[in-house]
Amino acid sequence: MRVLSEYKGKARELLQEHGLSVGDRVRIVRDDGVVVEGIIMPRSELGDDEHIVVKMDNGYNVGVRVDRIEKLEAPGEGHEPSFEPIEGEIGHDPELPNVSVMSTGGTIACRVDYETGAVKPAFTAEELVGAVPELLDVVNIVDARAVLDLLSENMEPKHWMKIAEEIVDVLSDPDVDGIVIGHGTDTMAFTAAALSFVIEGLNGPVVLVGAQRSSDRPSSDAASNLIAACAFAGDGEVGEITVCMHGWTSDEVCLVHRGVRVRKMHTSRRDAFRSVESIPIAKVDIMDLRNPKIEFLRSDYRRPEDGEPEISGGFEDKVALVKFAPGMDPEILDFYVDRGYRGIVLEGTGLGHVSERWLESIERAVDDGIAVVMTSQCLYGRVNMNVYRTGRLLRAAGVIPGEDMLPEVAYVKLMYVLHKTDDLEEVERLMRTNIAGEIEGCRVLGGFEPADGPHHRM
Repeated sequence: MRVLSEYKGKARELLQEHGLSVGDRVRIVRDDGVVVEGIIMPRSELGDDEHIVVKMDNGYNVGVRVDRIEKLEAPGEGHEPSFEPIEGEIGHDPELPNVSVMSTGGTIACRVDYETGAVKPAFTAEELVGAVPELLDVVNIVDARAVLDLLSENMEPKHWMKIAEEIVDVLSDPDVDGIVIGHGTDTMAFTAAALSFVIEGLNGPVVLVGAQRSSDRPSSDAASNLIAACAFAGDGEVGEITVCMHGWTSDEVCLVHRGVRVRKMHTSRRDAFRSVESIPIAKVDIMDLRNPKIEFLRSDYRRPEDGEPEISGGFEDKVALVKFAPGMDPEILDFYVDRGYRGIVLEGTGLGHVSERWLESIERAVDDGIAVVMTSQCLYGRVNMNVYRTGRLLRAAGVIPGEDMLPEVAYVKLMYVLHKTDDLEEVERLMRTNIAGEIEGCRVLGGFEPADGPHHRM
């Protein structure tokens, strides 16, 4: 039976006229002489009837308008694309470290959804491992589990807790050297920060890893990122929550960032992640995927602790992150007060400022027992509320300086702190205490640029 998955109208008629189906190889000549050759792909259910979609030999998909097709040839009949589950047991080499791989969803675990034309979580952790055979030369995958099946924009504090519980469970096994967690990149820094605060006594590395480009694309970073993450997790040297992603655009190096100092700085580049006002913990040379090499870039990382890790607390949901902009009405703060929120993190300007118009609403919030924390939109540098008059007024109103924490890290930390205490003095003490490396003792001005890599700024 010939399959025309979601093709309709003129496109469907043209394919039927030539006896073609999804999966067949086709050669299309357009009216301008451009030749497109490849495999006919299924059409999105929301797509129009004006295009035929072809996956070219370079791996990219292209849509060709039906009314511009001058010639259509079929070099040979193919088969409809499908995804077969990975079968068989994963081997074990006693000379290699033991790593657990968890899947939570995201691009690193995505394939094309032929019903929508988008990518969606589809691979289990086992399938992900099976798709990257080089892993078996680097580590033993002793445990592979799908913890969640979410795109990262759907992550909530309850999901952070679920991941934390799985980490504690896995690291209670003395035979496991480290954990790798596949995660969507858009909110991976939030999850990394949350896990950094809520898990105490890590006895091995926990590495979050993602992909900017899904595995069906020729420029995918999924496999190389996963291999680098597994190599670092298997090394067993670090007792922290970390994030491992491409160091620059070429497939040469991945960087391992501290989970409370990292941010996604670009929407689509493979080297989107940067350690902000800090330097990465290590870099992983991935020129040889079967033999990645780790080089530590700093020595002040936390070592694995003896015993088993445990969960310390949780997260208060009623916390808001508000970015100030000129002209904004302070009624947004009144809204959160009226809705019973317990904490507000402000992204202020410069050294930590908002309009003086906001003072009355801030004072009302603090008087109601709501913790208000100030961070800076600048990202680089430290909040200092003693320099200018506005800062001093805000401090007098009870605003807590966020030191040099990233706004999203301060947001997650305040959720964690408010789960522990309602006392505003204790909240301030904890917010200004370095718990997981979120407050750097010394700053690296201008950010980190790899000395032996391409120089480029986001």
